[in-house]
Amino acid sequence: MDYLSIIKEPISQELNDFISLFNKALMHEEGLLSRALEHIRNRGGKRMRPMLMLLMAKNFGEVTFVAQHAAVGLELLHTASLVHDDVVDESGERRGQASVNATYNNKVAVLVGDYILSTALLNVAYTQSEDIVRDLAELGRTLSNGEILQLTNISNQEISEEVYYQVINQKTAALFEACAVIGAKAGKASESDVEAARLFGQRIGIIFQIRDDIFDYYDSAEIGKPTGNDMLEGKLTLPVIYALKSTGNKQMMALAMKVKEGTVNADEIAQLVAFAKESGGIEYAEKKMLEFHNEALQFISNCVHNEAIANALKAYLDFVIQRKN
Repeated sequence: MDYLSIIKEPISQELNDFISLFNKALMHEEGLLSRALEHIRNRGGKRMRPMLMLLMAKNFGEVTFVAQHAAVGLELLHTASLVHDDVVDESGERRGQASVNATYNNKVAVLVGDYILSTALLNVAYTQSEDIVRDLAELGRTLSNGEILQLTNISNQEISEEVYYQVINQKTAALFEACAVIGAKAGKASESDVEAARLFGQRIGIIFQIRDDIFDYYDSAEIGKPTGNDMLEGKLTLPVIYALKSTGNKQMMALAMKVKEGTVNADEIAQLVAFAKESGGIEYAEKKMLEFHNEALQFISNCVHNEAIANALKAYLDFVIQRKN
């Protein structure tokens, strides 16, 4: 099934308008900054976050100038955070192509990220909505806090689902939550509908991150990272957390501690990946995704009354769960 076509159907013109605005925001007249921004623009992407925001705005009202500039502002904030994340993680790739820091250097990447962040603030200011400006500022703080929490969690010897979800809720889930909330507010939703949208976006973000984490247990050139890359960076994700907790395997727990200490080698990572798979870690993670999916469906049943938008949001959920990259 072509989920993306179903998602785009109710907002096709609005999405084209967004892409035009976004690309214009990521342009500069000449020089190094111009080339670096073009490098980022060429990544493209599916525009999952803007599509969610546009769908939410249209569900509760219409996609106005406010919704469009809020969507551009939020996507630019996300883009800036990725540029900075690649510096922090010393990552050489992003979506299968060289990262900004790998193409140029860390100094250029940090400055380009700062420029994009400033452009995000400028676009959200165009909305002239104090509420939406505050939401975007809060999102920026939450994402930064989430990154710091993830870094400190690497040295934290506690291995639990609670800690895992704590990080997600301040990173990926916070991003999708903001998309849903700001989209709903731009569409002039009621306070109760905004809160329902908040939970819906959070659930989508959790599903998105769990799926992303599952990818790390399989080789894929499309994703642009090798199997076990998260463990190489000191991160333990849901499949292996479940395997460790459900089996109590002391040998594997010792390897997990080496992951957190940064002393694990490739063979040991391969052992942990195989252990997670053999112990039902992937199936458990998929079961959790389905639980969050079912919770998210309640929002569509209760708050979405346009058939095309309901179908688009259902397709959105299905795509996030079933995506291959």
